Amino acid sequence: MFDTSRRQFLCGLGVTMALPWMESLKLLADEKQIDAATGEAPKRFGVLFSGNGFHHTEWWAKGAGAEMELGRVLEPLQSHREKMLFIKGLYNEEALKGNIHSSQTGNLLSGAPLASGGDIHSGTSVDQVLAQTYGKGTKVPSLVLGCEKSNPAVHKNYSMLYSSHISWSSPTTPTPLEVYPALAFDRMFRQSASAADQSVLDAVLEDASDLRRTISKNDRRKLDEYLNSVREVEQRIDQANNRGEFQGWRPTLIEPNIPRPTDGIPQDIAEHMRLMCDILVLAFQTDTTRICTLKLNNDHSSLRFPNLNIDYMIHHLLSHQESEDWLRVNQFFVEQLAYIADKLDAVEEGERTALDNSILLFCSSMLTGGHIATDLPVVIVGRGGGNLETGRVLDYSDKPNRKMCSLYLSLMEKYGVQLDRFGDSTERLSEV
Repeated sequence: MFDTSRRQFLCGLGVTMALPWMESLKLLADEKQIDAATGEAPKRFGVLFSGNGFHHTEWWAKGAGAEMELGRVLEPLQSHREKMLFIKGLYNEEALKGNIHSSQTGNLLSGAPLASGGDIHSGTSVDQVLAQTYGKGTKVPSLVLGCEKSNPAVHKNYSMLYSSHISWSSPTTPTPLEVYPALAFDRMFRQSASAADQSVLDAVLEDASDLRRTISKNDRRKLDEYLNSVREVEQRIDQANNRGEFQGWRPTLIEPNIPRPTDGIPQDIAEHMRLMCDILVLAFQTDTTRICTLKLNNDHSSLRFPNLNIDYMIHHLLSHQESEDWLRVNQFFVEQLAYIADKLDAVEEGERTALDNSILLFCSSMLTGGHIATDLPVVIVGRGGGNLETGRVLDYSDKPNRKMCSLYLSLMEKYGVQLDRFGDSTERLSEV
């Protein structure tokens, strides 16, 4: 029989799955699953990063609400304009000192000074501050995902680890980046690696059947949708790993003429990104974590895009051309944000959706591939549990307080984290 006195998980041999928010369970007011005072689902914070900036003439928004007009880069977000906040004119002062990819990325979420000369020293990033406070009661305080491996080289006197990591657990420790979908999935649901040969879903089906008898008809539908989502992600991870393991490379031979790597990264970059997006959604939906960063690529990225028939130039070099191909790559990255927003908006959590209960920050460390960092591209989707007024365009270009860290102070406050100072700022953005 399902034990409603314990934390809200489905359990099986070597497997634990947190449950999505359900009306039938809200009266239990478990301190992890829901807010004990209000019975509402928790708020989540996600950061998506796209390196090398965007097509600068097509990165814009104007107007408000459903009438907001978007530049072509942001067209995938058309259906989310009423839950979107476009912010213009913010910058990190410390990022202007090196004027190179690494020096502009390593402190994007902290505003901290960066050590040069190949040394590593940045600052604790905003996602990790939230993980150490708001997120500490969850199974995974923060989930840090990526679609391109870290680069340990040094470029123009700065470590390329700065280009590879936006999440920092401490000034000297970039948070480990998980680029393998299967391992990210296991971290969310498995208790031990020894159980990895068994399907997560199969392991908890008996417990799920017991639970199903105790909940409402509406919650049974929600449980079935959730379990189907888990099954779909499991199957797609298996299929992706079986198709090949060469990140960003398209075979030109029927049979490979080199040994097949065994690191498990999907060959198809579109499938890789989509799997990571699905894992982020599952993590939020189950309250396995409330804090997640997804680094779609590195700054100074070497990714190619055969899925878009753009395979003649790596991402970094393409960013120096204001071409239609560059625009299509930009839209592909924004489509990942739109996909996550679509899925979260379809998850009902009482009177709100999971997107209403989230803040998704989409950003890059430069406006364009020309290293312009005096006006950083920033888009937020989601309403932070009703605490964020969306459907707006905010322009700080001519305002005295236009620091990215001021934005972070404002966002952290919506999660109950109030700091006097973060990075280079002591002042919040009053309009956020």
